[in-house]
Amino acid sequence: MRASRRAILAAMIMIPVVGSILRPALAEEPAVYAPAGVALGGYDVVAYFTKGQPMMGSEAFEIMWHGAMWRFVSAESLMEFEMNPAAFAPQYGGYCAYSVSQGAVASSMPKAFLLRDGKLYLGHNMEALELLSQDLAANIARADAHWPAVIGR
Repeated sequence: MRASRRAILAAMIMIPVVGSILRPALAEEPAVYAPAGVALGGYDVVAYFTKGQPMMGSEAFEIMWHGAMWRFVSAESLMEFEMNPAAFAPQYGGYCAYSVSQGAVASSMPKAFLLRDGKLYLGHNMEALELLSQDLAANIARADAHWPAVIGR
């Protein structure tokens, strides 16, 4: 039954491959997934690490980094990010980590996240996050091999 469930989940993730959500390698995507120019849809990337959950940031606490606006819940969060943005930035520019492991890019959902070994991984949805987690080390290795070429840079 477990293999069957994996096949169903994989099919659910791969359906967008033929659609417009996932785009093939070398699609010239920006280095940071930032709809309307705002990274993580406005969620505070530091809060994932300090609060263990996504929290919506504020326009009052924002900074431009890597071509995107990053928002934070407080001046303290903004300062932590500003002192070491690479420590907090999501892996693969905030694109879906599972999709990157498959050689494609897909949008991510701020609430579909995983913190592992001090790194933040985002998923297109909860199913993508589950697929990523099933063989995390291998999927990360594959994603690392595809990144950043998968965005066409």
